[in-house]
Amino acid sequence: MSEPIRMKNNGQISIMLNVNKREKIKVQNKPIPSKPLSHEHAVLNEIENEMNTLVGMEQIKKMMKEVYAWIYINKKREEAGLKAGQQVLHMMFKGNPGTGKTTVARLIGKLFQKMDVLPKGHLIEAERADLVGEYIGHTAQKTRDLIKKATGGILFVDEAYSLGRGGEKDFGKEAIDTLVKHMEDKQNEFILILAGYSREMDYFLSLNPGLQSRFPLVFHFPDYTVNELMEIGKRMLDEKEYTISKDAETKLKDHLLYVRGIKGDTFSNGRYVRNVIEKAIRAQAMRLLNEHHLERTALSSLISEDFIFPETNMI
Repeated sequence: MSEPIRMKNNGQISIMLNVNKREKIKVQNKPIPSKPLSHEHAVLNEIENEMNTLVGMEQIKKMMKEVYAWIYINKKREEAGLKAGQQVLHMMFKGNPGTGKTTVARLIGKLFQKMDVLPKGHLIEAERADLVGEYIGHTAQKTRDLIKKATGGILFVDEAYSLGRGGEKDFGKEAIDTLVKHMEDKQNEFILILAGYSREMDYFLSLNPGLQSRFPLVFHFPDYTVNELMEIGKRMLDEKEYTISKDAETKLKDHLLYVRGIKGDTFSNGRYVRNVIEKAIRAQAMRLLNEHHLERTALSSLISEDFIFPETNMI
């Protein structure tokens, strides 16, 4: 991984994964096995173990490791008396709802706290209503208050593109200006993560070109495949001590294939599966309500009848 980080014209850093190097290298016939990380990397091992409990997100897991390596080696350079470049760690998360953005943000906070990048590593979640006030000056104060709460940790702003929708006279612009100012003034005191739909975030950045260079790390969260969504559902059921019949499993998978196709960018991924599972559990409770002898198997089993989906035109 001799060239993992490249600068774009807009100042962003792209983490390049498994790309061909610019220089020519000799291809060896036998792959060289990677050496196991030493105990010195226990922090990374702990975070990787937590990441591996999450379904999918392979590229996100690789990127987390590269961010760790970037910080770790920079510290080693500093200890060796070499130039250690100033690392700006503000981030942008692009992806549809329910793709794990908040979960990853919490893990990043934990990683940075353990690496002494952040003293606390806690996560403060916010959206437009938490930042934008009702009159001149109110927005700046609300935004400063949130930044103060996030000091020592991460301020995670979901649907951040909504701050740029109102035009020049909207107070959302005041929130952006306040965030940018504190990103500069308190660069090492907190980390800002802006999150939202990929297309909307790209448009949001185009409204303020100077904003792009302030977010050197961009994470792309792809939608889950149907098989990954089924795995998420099964894990939820295992945690709640339920089983699902083969007929119910087939019914659920067919439904996910259909609804994922028609909803496109508005599909809520893991959230949708969670809602379906919870609705099925309530339906099972109604089905069993008038049963007099409830055995353990009946109490823990979800059948096809429990998965009730809306009519096609209601989805």
